[in-house]
Amino acid sequence: MPAAPTATLGPVSAHSTTDADAPGYALERELAADGATLVAGVDEVGRGAWAGPVVVCATVTDGTEPPPGLTDSKKLTPARREAMSELLRDWVRDHAFGRAEPEEIDEVGMTAALRLAASRALAHLRPGPDAVILDGKHDYLGRPWRVRTQVKGDLSCVSVAAASILAKVHRDAYMVGLDAEYPAYGFATGVGYPTPAHRAALAEFGPTPHHRMSWAYLDDLPQWKHLRKPPPAAGRQTSLL
Repeated sequence: MPAAPTATLGPVSAHSTTDADAPGYALERELAADGATLVAGVDEVGRGAWAGPVVVCATVTDGTEPPPGLTDSKKLTPARREAMSELLRDWVRDHAFGRAEPEEIDEVGMTAALRLAASRALAHLRPGPDAVILDGKHDYLGRPWRVRTQVKGDLSCVSVAAASILAKVHRDAYMVGLDAEYPAYGFATGVGYPTPAHRAALAEFGPTPHHRMSWAYLDDLPQWKHLRKPPPAAGRQTSLL
């Protein structure tokens, strides 16, 4: 396999070639061999939540051995994710976050909101990447970015796995902060997803300013249904789940 440019990947680590269960550098190397000198991995969190922003993280690595145990954020306990994120912040060459707020999700729909959040994250990388590895099978980013989609990229790709953990920890911390203001909704543990405590609080108190008001859950709350905003003009929101 041809060596990738040192400006992008650096030395080849044993982690990327000998551990079949760990994320590797195959996709970064493929893009580097095709001329990309800086490759970013991108992942999002909060797409299916009823409250809070959708958050995207973009990361650039240097090809060295990542922290042991790096994997998809969903495979780690909260304590392990937090510890891993501390290691990753020091290890990655660069990373940045972007978010789209609930009112933006309501206005443009989830696909466009993801594009906003990802574009904001990528715009803060210095220098900007030549190519982007996007977790999943849908390219919600599009031009002018050169995008490579990868199903389960957070399991197979080092930079995407790092992005998945950093995004999750970043958004969770934000939702924990909201819990102090809205304790009934269980944001500290449910982080805006429809847990039983969240559903009960919605039924009793209604949505907060941090809820997505165009979503169909309001149809099941007769006393609050009148608050629902119409979906984006283009029609139903595109599901990427």
